[in-house]
Amino acid sequence: MTPGPVSFLDALQESAESAASEEERFRRDYAQSVALLERERAYAFRRFNFMRSLAEAAGGESGTAVARVVAMFRDKLGWSGDSEARTATVEHFRPVIEAMVGALGAKNGETPPDVRAKLAEFEAWYDAAHGSAFWVLFDHYMPETPRVDF
Repeated sequence: MTPGPVSFLDALQESAESAASEEERFRRDYAQSVALLERERAYAFRRFNFMRSLAEAAGGESGTAVARVVAMFRDKLGWSGDSEARTATVEHFRPVIEAMVGALGAKNGETPPDVRAKLAEFEAWYDAAHGSAFWVLFDHYMPETPRVDF
């Protein structure tokens, strides 16, 4: 018995549905990859801008640099009060601050502390302790404000 017209149409329909399914999978995977890259880019710029602000605060008298940077750290996060979580976060970030101050004050020939390694250790601790990246603390919704021309 030879296949009739229905069987080749069934095969073509199956092929079309398979192509549609493959395209849907690709689009879903692509969207997930783009979202991951967007988040990594955002965190990289937050990391850079945050650390640059802290490095600027570290300038000046070295004896008070750590205290100035801790104050800037808290200010950047909008932390005016204390809590157990905030205190723990500051204490776990302190080695990053100390490494940064040491790196900024390193003399020629001295090996500066590895600030990036200390920052990575802090980020790993924060993620493990809080179940999210430290950099989500900088997710602020900024409502659009109308621009008014007079």
